[in-house]
Amino acid sequence: MRDAYTDQLDAIFDDLAAISRRVQSAVTEATEALMTGDASIAEQVISDDAVIDQAREQVEERAFELLSLQAPVAGDLRTVVAALRMVAELERMGDLSVHVAKIARLRVPEVAVPEEVRPTLQRMATVAEDMVARVTDVIAGRDVEAAIALGRDDEEMDQLRRTSFTELLSGEWDHGVEAAVDIALLGRYYERIADHAVSIANRVIFVVTGHNPASVA
Repeated sequence: MRDAYTDQLDAIFDDLAAISRRVQSAVTEATEALMTGDASIAEQVISDDAVIDQAREQVEERAFELLSLQAPVAGDLRTVVAALRMVAELERMGDLSVHVAKIARLRVPEVAVPEEVRPTLQRMATVAEDMVARVTDVIAGRDVEAAIALGRDDEEMDQLRRTSFTELLSGEWDHGVEAAVDIALLGRYYERIADHAVSIANRVIFVVTGHNPASVA
């Protein structure tokens, strides 16, 4: 009986890792749409978000079933509660990818990102993609060391966000208010994706060690 229960807990984490992989694809494809002005890719990201939403519902149903039927305590309860919070954050990361795709779609046939700020935005996107990939591994392996490292490496995203603001406020900006709003929003979306990745990593630390990192909301 205990083995079946443990398998159910493990299955929840397998589902979380699978959702994280879908989110990683969403971030990558949304960025491609943004940088190329490809409306079809943007539309695909937007439509595929329904799959992430459905996967979240399935994880929640499984978690609530465990709570109601097994009445978990201690470490098991910690795992189920953390999983519910993690799946909500993964869904939000998917939503943020949709926001990126919608900006890309809105500006077609133009490309939303002006040439001089492309390096900064592209790097933000790359960092976000990397953090989602790493958090997938953290979830799959419940890897505390990798989770700690992920939190430490978030500083680059913060620096890139500051750089993007500097570029927007530069006296040389001549792309108008609409483009400035796009860049400000895009920077925020990528920053929040990274923030959610760090938060999920911290929740894995909590599940494995019982220690609740201060940065977990």
